[in-house]
Amino acid sequence: MNDTPASDSPTSSSNFSTTNSSAQTGGTASHAIQCTPVRGWFDRRAFMKLERELYVGDPNWVAPLWSERKQLCGFGSHPFYNDAESEAFIARKNGRVVGRVVAIINHAHNRHYNEKRGFFGFFECIDDVDVSRSLFDAAVKWLGQNGMTDVRGPVNPSLNYEIGLLVEGFDSPPTFLITYNHEYYGRLVEASGFEQVQDVYCYEANMDDLATIDPKLQFVIDEATRRFKVKCRPINPKRFDEDVNSFLKIYNESLQRTWGYVPMSHAELVHQSKQLKLLIVPELTSIAEIDGEPVGAGFGLLDFNQILKTMNGHLLPFGWLKLLRGKKKIDRLRLVSTNVLPKYQSWGLGLVTLARILPDAIDYGIHTGEFSWVLESNRLSRGTIERGGARRAKTQRIYDRKI
Repeated sequence: MNDTPASDSPTSSSNFSTTNSSAQTGGTASHAIQCTPVRGWFDRRAFMKLERELYVGDPNWVAPLWSERKQLCGFGSHPFYNDAESEAFIARKNGRVVGRVVAIINHAHNRHYNEKRGFFGFFECIDDVDVSRSLFDAAVKWLGQNGMTDVRGPVNPSLNYEIGLLVEGFDSPPTFLITYNHEYYGRLVEASGFEQVQDVYCYEANMDDLATIDPKLQFVIDEATRRFKVKCRPINPKRFDEDVNSFLKIYNESLQRTWGYVPMSHAELVHQSKQLKLLIVPELTSIAEIDGEPVGAGFGLLDFNQILKTMNGHLLPFGWLKLLRGKKKIDRLRLVSTNVLPKYQSWGLGLVTLARILPDAIDYGIHTGEFSWVLESNRLSRGTIERGGARRAKTQRIYDRKI
C-alpha cells in the first residue's frame, strides 16, 4: 500500500473521500462523517490504534501483535501482497477516528475460481450504522472501480489467515490467531447489505475426554494404521524446511475441494513458519508417512493468547523472552489442521495424525483443546469432532454481497 495516491493500477483512491451526516440523537445537529483512504504515517498509526481504543475494558479481547498486524494490513512487506492489492480506509466523526476497513483484491483467489471477487478485512467500528456504511461504501466503490463484481469478508487478509466475524461465543477469549469483535458488528455488516454465506466453528473439548477415544473412531484409526502401515512422527527441527515443504504440499493438495480454499504460496508459508518457528512445539505436530512419503499432517499450536493478553501486542523489548519462557505454562491447545492427501481422505488418516498428538499434549500439561476452524458445510469433520466429545464454543460468520 502506498503512502501517496497511486497513479496506475489499481485505481487511485484519491477520489474516494466520502462525507455523510447523521442526526445527533435527541437533537437537531448533524455530525459529519468523513471516510478517506489511509495516507501517510499519521493515518496508518490512527488506523492501527483504533483497535486498541475500541476494546478498552473488554476482558476477552487480546491485542494482536502490532508488527505482524501492520504487515497483514498492507502497511509493510508481506508475501501475501506479492499477488494481491489492497486499500485501507478510515472514518472520522467530528474529527475523531471511529472506523476502519481494508478492501482487498486477492489475485490468487480470482485465478483459482475464475471470479472477480473482492474482499474486506480488518473491520473495526463504533456502534454507528452511518459510520460503517460510509466505510463499506468506500471499500465497495474502490473494489468496483478495480473490476470486482462481488465482495466477501471479513478475511484478514485471506482465508489462509484470520477469518470471519464472531457471532456466537462472546463469553471467553479467542485462541491464538482466531478473530474477536464486539457483538454489534454483525448488525453493522448486515446493515450494509451483506448476507451470510458460510459459518465456521470453533469446537472445544477437555483433553481427558479426547484421550478416551470413541470405540468406533479407535477402530478406524487401528484399521487405517494396519492397512497402510502408517507411521507418524513429529516435525523434525533439524529438517524443519523440508517438513515445512511437506506441510505446504499436503495443505494445498488436500484442500482443493474445500469451500473458499485459496492456494498458499511457498513464500507465504516460509514467512509464516519463520514467524512461528520458535513457538512451535514439535510434539504437538504430526506427519503421517506411508513408505517414507508424507501423506498427512496435523498441526497443534499452543494458545499464546494466554501470554499475549499481558503484552498489549508488543514484542519489544522483552516480549519474545516472555513468550518463550511462558510456553510451558500454557494449558490450552489450538488444533489448527489435520490434512490428508486426497487419495487417502476416505480412510481415516486424519484421525491417525490427531491420535499421535493427543497423548503428548496431555503430557505437556494441556487441559483444553480447540479445533478451529471447521466449516459449517464440512459435515464429516463436524460429525467426527462431535463424536469425539467436543462442543461448539464459537461461531464466526463470512458474508457476501454484490457490488
